[in-house]
Amino acid sequence: MRRGKPCRAPRTQRQTFCQKHGLMFEVVDLRWGVRSTEATEHMTTELCLGELDRCRKNSIGPAFVALLGDQYGPCPVPTLIEEKEWEALKAQLTASPRDLELVARRFRRDENSVPPTYLLQAPSVREACGPEEATLTSVLRTGAREARRLGLLTEEQRQRYHRSVIAWEIERGLLSSTDGGRGVTVFLREVQDLNKHILEDCALQMVDRLPDGCLDADAQNLLSSLKGRIADKHPGVLKAHHLAWSRDLVNPKNKAHARYLKELGEQFVARANHQVLEHLRELEVGRQELAWLYQEIRHHLGLSAEATRTFCGRQELLAQLGQRLRQSDGQPHPPLVLFGPPGVGKTALMCRLAEQVPGLLGRKTVTILRLLGASQMSSDARGLLHSICFQMCLAYGLPLPPAQVLEAHARVVQFFHALLHTISRRNFESLVILLDSVDEVDSARRAQRIPWLPPSCPPRVHLVFSACSGQRGVLDTMRKVLTDPGAYWEVKPLSGQQGQEMIQLLLAASRRTLSPTQRDLLWASLPECGHPGRLRLAFEEARKWASFTVPAPLASTAKEAMHQLCARLEQTHGQLLVARVLGYIVSSRHGLSEAELKDVLSLDDEVLQAVYQDWTPPSKELLRFPPLLWVRLRRDLGICLARRPVDGFLLLAIAHRQLAEVVQERYLSGPEKARGHGVLADFFSGAWSQGAKKLITLPLVGKALSLDRKVAPQPLWFSEAVANLRKLKELPYHLLHSGRIEELKQEVLGSMSWISCRGISGGIEGLLDDFDLCAPHVDCPEVGLVREALQLCRPAVELRGMERSVLYTELLARLHFFATSHPALVGQLCQQAQSWFRVCPFPVLVPLGGFLQPPGGPLLATLTGCHKGITAMAWSLEEKLLVVGTQEGVVAVWDMEEQQVIHILTGHRGEVRCVKVFAKGTLAISVSKDHTLRVWNLLSGQEKFTVWDGGSKDPTEPQIWRLHVDESKKVVYSASSSKVNAWNLETGELIFHILGDASEPWVSTAVLASQATLLTVTKGGVVCVWSSDTGKLLRKQHLSSIKEETLTCMVSVQKQGKMVTGSSKGSISLISSEGDSLLEKLPEAVGFLVVSEDESLLAAGFGRSVRIFLADSQGFHRFMATDLEHEDTVETAVFGPENNLIVTGSRDALIQVWSLSEQGTLLDILEGVGAPVSLLAQGGTLVASASHQSSSFKVWDLTYTQKPRASTPFLDRTGLTAVSHNGSYVYFPKIGDKSKVTIWDLAEGEEQDTLDTSNEVRCLEVAEQAKLLFTGLVSGIVLVFPLNSRQDVMCIPPPEARKAINCMALSKDEGRLAIAYDSIVLVLDISPGDPCPVIDGPTYTFYTQLPDTIASVAVLADCRVVYGMTNGELFLYECANSKVFPLEAHGSRVTCVEVSHKEQLAVSGSEEALLCLWDLQTCKWKFEMSSTNSYCRGVQCACFSKDDKYVYAGLKDRSIIVWSVLDGTLLAVQFVHAMVNRIIPTSNGFIAPTRHGYLIRERFQCPSSRVSQQDPLKNFKKAVWMVKSRQREELTAAAGALQDSRSGSAQGNESKSNKCSQVCLLV
Repeated sequence: MRRGKPCRAPRTQRQTFCQKHGLMFEVVDLRWGVRSTEATEHMTTELCLGELDRCRKNSIGPAFVALLGDQYGPCPVPTLIEEKEWEALKAQLTASPRDLELVARRFRRDENSVPPTYLLQAPSVREACGPEEATLTSVLRTGAREARRLGLLTEEQRQRYHRSVIAWEIERGLLSSTDGGRGVTVFLREVQDLNKHILEDCALQMVDRLPDGCLDADAQNLLSSLKGRIADKHPGVLKAHHLAWSRDLVNPKNKAHARYLKELGEQFVARANHQVLEHLRELEVGRQELAWLYQEIRHHLGLSAEATRTFCGRQELLAQLGQRLRQSDGQPHPPLVLFGPPGVGKTALMCRLAEQVPGLLGRKTVTILRLLGASQMSSDARGLLHSICFQMCLAYGLPLPPAQVLEAHARVVQFFHALLHTISRRNFESLVILLDSVDEVDSARRAQRIPWLPPSCPPRVHLVFSACSGQRGVLDTMRKVLTDPGAYWEVKPLSGQQGQEMIQLLLAASRRTLSPTQRDLLWASLPECGHPGRLRLAFEEARKWASFTVPAPLASTAKEAMHQLCARLEQTHGQLLVARVLGYIVSSRHGLSEAELKDVLSLDDEVLQAVYQDWTPPSKELLRFPPLLWVRLRRDLGICLARRPVDGFLLLAIAHRQLAEVVQERYLSGPEKARGHGVLADFFSGAWSQGAKKLITLPLVGKALSLDRKVAPQPLWFSEAVANLRKLKELPYHLLHSGRIEELKQEVLGSMSWISCRGISGGIEGLLDDFDLCAPHVDCPEVGLVREALQLCRPAVELRGMERSVLYTELLARLHFFATSHPALVGQLCQQAQSWFRVCPFPVLVPLGGFLQPPGGPLLATLTGCHKGITAMAWSLEEKLLVVGTQEGVVAVWDMEEQQVIHILTGHRGEVRCVKVFAKGTLAISVSKDHTLRVWNLLSGQEKFTVWDGGSKDPTEPQIWRLHVDESKKVVYSASSSKVNAWNLETGELIFHILGDASEPWVSTAVLASQATLLTVTKGGVVCVWSSDTGKLLRKQHLSSIKEETLTCMVSVQKQGKMVTGSSKGSISLISSEGDSLLEKLPEAVGFLVVSEDESLLAAGFGRSVRIFLADSQGFHRFMATDLEHEDTVETAVFGPENNLIVTGSRDALIQVWSLSEQGTLLDILEGVGAPVSLLAQGGTLVASASHQSSSFKVWDLTYTQKPRASTPFLDRTGLTAVSHNGSYVYFPKIGDKSKVTIWDLAEGEEQDTLDTSNEVRCLEVAEQAKLLFTGLVSGIVLVFPLNSRQDVMCIPPPEARKAINCMALSKDEGRLAIAYDSIVLVLDISPGDPCPVIDGPTYTFYTQLPDTIASVAVLADCRVVYGMTNGELFLYECANSKVFPLEAHGSRVTCVEVSHKEQLAVSGSEEALLCLWDLQTCKWKFEMSSTNSYCRGVQCACFSKDDKYVYAGLKDRSIIVWSVLDGTLLAVQFVHAMVNRIIPTSNGFIAPTRHGYLIRERFQCPSSRVSQQDPLKNFKKAVWMVKSRQREELTAAAGALQDSRSGSAQGNESKSNKCSQVCLLV
C-alpha cells in the first residue's frame, strides 16, 4: 500500500470543497515523512489504529481510505499479551528451548496490570532487529497455530499473529465496523497477468518477499483472503483499477502508471465529495432546531461525568452546601461562590453537586451546568448567557429570547436577570445554575465588573460559582458584588488519606496497580498532598509504570510537576518540537485544531530542519511535518491537552493553567513569543497556501529548496454563506502580538472586506471587541475613528441586521468626511466601499458623500435595554455609572465606559418616578409608584433596604413625586401631595411623618437644608414651614405673589434657602421661610424649572421657549434679552458643566445645544431617540437623553463644541428646507427669526447670506432652472428671490388678506407654480424673461369647497393640480375644464404629493405609512405600499427618479425606500438615522436634506437583472410592508366572478366576486 502519494494532488481541491461546507480537511497518514523503520515499529501500528478510530468518530464523509495492491505488508509483533494467552503460547514452545528463550527475553511480565500482562521489549542496540523480528514473528505464529488447534486460543486471538499493518487497519476501519462501511473507500490495484511474471525480479518488487528474496506465499494467501472478505462483506466500498503488466509499471514515467494515478486521484475526489454531501444531507434532515444548544449541554455533561468518575471525599462540604440550598430555597439569597487555589478540585466538586441537586431540591429541579472555558460558548459572557437563557426558556416552557435581545449583550444581560425573576414567580420547579471557573470567561478576566453576575437570587433560584483564589483577579471582582461573607465557601485540599484513596480509585478504574516500592515512592513524593489536580498528574505518571520499572521521584508541587513533564517530553521528543507544539497551542487565541497545528509546524523551518536532519523528505515537490511525530507527542501529553468545541471544530488547548504558565516561562520568553505569533499569523493569513512555495535549507541537501508546504488556504469567505471564522478570530491577535502593526492596519483594521466579514459572521459586538483589542497597541488615530464609526452603526445594525450593504453604507457615510485628511486607513476603507458598491449585484443606494454623524461628533452611543420607556435617570460621576429607572419598575445601572449594563435592580412593582445618587456615587435611592423607596449599592448591585411609605395599592392614591437626600444628616425625605416622610439613610427607620390635609393637598415641597426647614405649599396658596429635623410645624403664611394660579413645577435653591415655583399662568415665584416674591411673569404656563449645579443659573421652560435667569442677592434676574425658541413644546433642560451651555429637549424629539456665553446662540441640533425628549441628565461633560416612550437612550459628549468638526451641519429644525445649485446651497428659516431665510453654503460649512421676508416663512421652493427661490409666508404673500441677485424681488399677493400659505409646488418644467392656502389654490405661469423670469397670473384660481384644509399640492404643465387634504382625501383638478376628479382617499393626512417627470403618474404619501402610485389618465391607483406595523410612523416626502422608473420616499421612521414604478417591487430600504425633509432627484439618484443638518447625496444602482432572492427587508427588524397591485386585484376579481358564475346555480343570487388582493408580503 503506497500511502499518501495519490492523495497529494487533490489535497488543495479537497480542502477548498470542505471549507465551502464549513468543514476542515485533514489527512492522517502516520507513515508519511518518516523512515521505514519508524513506520513499521510496534508503537506506530497502535497509534495508527488509534488515529483511525479518531477519524471514524469525528469525520463527516470520508474517514478511512485504503490503497490495496499486491503486498500484504509486514506483520507486527503484538506489543502486549495477556497472561492466559501467554501461558497457552508458552506451553506450545516448551519443545523448542531456543524459541522459548527468545520469546521470554523479548517479553516481560507486568504485574501492575490487572490481570498481569506480558509487554514486548525493544531489542537491544547490539541485537540485529530485522532477522530476530522475523524469527519472533514466526515462532509466535507457530505457537498460536498450535494453541488454536488445541482450542486454547480463539480464532481472533490466532489472527493477531498473522495480520499485517494494513490488515489490522482494514479490520478496524471496515470489517469489524457495524455501520456498513460508512465513510470507507478501498482502492484496489490489480495488475493483469502478474502471476505469469511473479518470479521475475521486477514483479517481486511489487509483492511480499521472504528475507532470502523469494516470494512469500503465505503473505500472498493472506492478502487474497483479505480481498475476498472485503468483496464479500462490503462490495460497495471497493473501487478496482486494472493495469496491464509491464516491466516498468511502477515507474512514475510510465504513461499507464501516470494515467492510473490521475484517475485514482479524480476518483478519490469524486468519492470523497459524494460522501461529504451525503453525510451533510443526512445531518440536515435530522438537524434539530436548537442543535447547537443540545451539543453544548451534552459536551458539559460529558465532561462532568468524567470529572466525577473517581470523585472521593468532600462529603461534609457537600452536605453543608446541600443544607444551604434547601434552607434558602424559599427566600431571596446571595449566590454561592466556591473558591480555592488551582487544582484543588473545585470542578469535580461542582460536578458532583450538580448530580446531587435533584435529591436535594426535588426530582423536577432544573439543573444547568457549565464548565466555563471548556467550549467556545462558555468562554465569553455573550455566548454563555445566550446558551443559559435558551436552556432556561426550554426547561420552563417560556418564549425564547427574541432576535432583538440577542443582538446586544446589554439586552441579553437584562433578559437573563429578568428571566431569573420570572422563573421564581412561577412558583414551580427550582432552578440551580452551576458555573465552574468564572476566571475562564474572557470578559470576566479583563473587566473590573461582572455585569451578568446577580448580587442576589430570588426564591427557588440558585446560582453557584467557582473561582480561583491566590491572585488578584475575578474573585476580588466578585467580592465587590457579593459582599455577604456567607456567600463564600473555601474548597480546601483533601487529606493525605483521601489523596491516596483518590489515586487508588484512579488506578483501579484503569485496571492498574503499583508495586509496594513504587507505592512508597509515590506517597513519599506527595507528602500530605491533597490537590486533586496534582494527584491526577501523579496518577497519569504512575499508570505508565510497569512492575519492573524503577521510577524517578515525582515533583511535590504542581509547578515542579509541570516542569518535570516538559523535561521528560523534551527528552523523548526533542526540546525544539515540544517547545514549538506547546508554544503554538498556548499562543493561539482560542486553541488550534490538529489539522491547523500540523499546518503550522509545516511552516516552521527550524522544526522541519530538525525533523529531516538524518533523512530526506519523501517528495521533491512538497514538504510537510510528519504526522507521526505529533501523534506520539499527543499521546504522551495525555490529559494535559483539552479539546474544546469552537466554531464547529474541536480545538486543542492546554487543560491545566499551571502548565500554560510553565510553557510561557520555558518557551515563550523574549523574542520567541513574537516569532511564534508570526508563524501563526503567516498561517492564518494564508501567506504560504494556494501553491505558494517557501524557501528552506535542509541539512542533508545543502542548498535552498523552494517547496510547497500544502497548508490550508485562508480566504475570508469559503463560500457565500460560510465565513472563515478561525482566520477572523485568530489573525488580528497574532498580527498584533507579532508586532506586525502595519500589516494589521492594512489587512484587518483597514480592510472593508475583513470588517464586513467579521461583522456579518460575528456581529457588531465581536467586531468592536477586535478593535478594542488592537486599538491600545496601535498608535494610529484613524483606528479610533473607524472604531467610533462602528459604534455609531449599532442602531442601524440592530434595526436592519448585519448586512454587507448596511455596514458599507454606514461606514462610508460617516468616514467620507475624513477620506482626504486621513488617506492611509480611512481613505482606503472609503475606496474599498465604493469599489464594492460598483459591483454590488442587487439594488442598492450608494452614498456619494458623508451624510451621517461622523466620529468625533457629539453622539457617543445609542443604548437600548430590555424594558419599556425610561422615567428617571441619574449619574454616578465618581464611578462612571448611569442609573436608569423604567416604566415597569426596573432600575438598570449602566457602566458608561464599557457601555453595558452591570446591574439589573429589581424589586419595584410600579413605575420608577425618581432616582437619586449619593455617597460619592456608590449608593442610589429610587422611588416608585408602588409606594416604596429602595436604597441600592451601585457597586455590588445589592439592595440595602426597602421602605414602604404606608400607601395602599390603590392607583388613585397620591404617589411620591419628590426626593431629597441630606447626606450630612443621613436623612432622605420623600414627599407626595398628602404626606412627607423622613427616613434614616443608614437603617431605613422612620424619623418623622407629616400628614397633610386631603382637602387641601400640597402642590409643592422643598427641603432647605441650609435653614433646617421644610416648605410645603398647598393648592390654596398656604405655605407651611416645618423643621426638617423634627417635622414640627414652625409657622404658616399665605402666598402673596400669585393669586388663583396652580403651581406646576418647582426647584429648590439651597444656597439662597429658597424655593422657586412656576404656575399655570406663567408666574415664577421665590418662596422662603420669610415670605415670597414674584420673579417673572411668563406668557404661558411654566412647564419646568431647573438650576445649574452651582445654582447661579435658573432656566424656566414655557410652551416652546426657555428663559434664562442669573442669580443675584435678591434671588434671580433675567440673564438674556431673548428667549430660546423651539419648534415644539420644550420638555426638559440641563446646564453644561461650566454654565457656558444649556441643553434643551422638546416634544419633536430634538435636542438643542445653546451657548450661554454667546447670548443664546444655537450651537447644534441633535436627534433624540425618535420620541419626545422627556429626560436629560448631565454628568460632567456627558448628557444622557431619554423618553418615556422609548427603551433607548443616547449619551452625548458636550466637549465636542470645543473641537474642530469634520463637517458643520446646517441648523434647521423646521424641516422647511430647499436646495439649489445641485446641492451646493441649502435654504431654511433662520433660527430665532423665521422672517429671514438662511442661505447655507454646504462646501464651506457656513452661512453665506440671509434673505429678509418680513413675515414668518411657511414653505420654500426652488426653481433650479429659472434660478428662483419662492418663499411662502404666513401673511399669504409669496416673495420670489432670484438666486443670482438680491435686488429684483418679486411679490405674489394672496387672494384674500392674511391667509397663510400651506404649501407650494412647481411643475416639472418649472412653467407653472401652484400656491395652496386652506381651501384655495392659485396657479401661475412662469416664463423666461430678462434679467429674471416673468411670473404671470394667477392664471387659475379654484376653491376646494371642503371643510378640511389642503395639506399638499402638485401641479402639472397642463395646469392640472393634484392636492391632498388633512383628512386623507385626494383630488385631481383640471383647471382648463374646471373639473375635479376624486381619487381614492388615504386614511390620514396626505403628507406629500409628487408627479412624475413625464406627468403620467403621481405618488402620494400619508401619515399612516401608505404610499399610492396613481395613473393620472385613469385617475386610479396602480400600486399601494403600506406598512402593517406601528413602527413606521408615516411618509414624510417622496419623488420620482429622473427617468420615472423609481419612487424615492423618505419615511418618518428615519429611513428611505426605493419603489419600482414598473411592478411595485420594494427595491431598497436604507436607515439614515434622521428624518428626511424632502427628496430631490438627480440624474442617477437623489439629494435629500435631513434633520441632522446633512445633505444626503446618493446614487441608486439597480442591475438590469435583479437578484430575485434579494429581499431588502430580510433582516429589517419590525418592518413588514405589503404591496398591492390593482391589475392583480382586477384579474383575481375577474377569476372569482367567473368561478362564481359557474357555480351560480348552487349559489343563487348569493354569489360575490372575489375581492381579495394579490398581496406581496415582504418580511
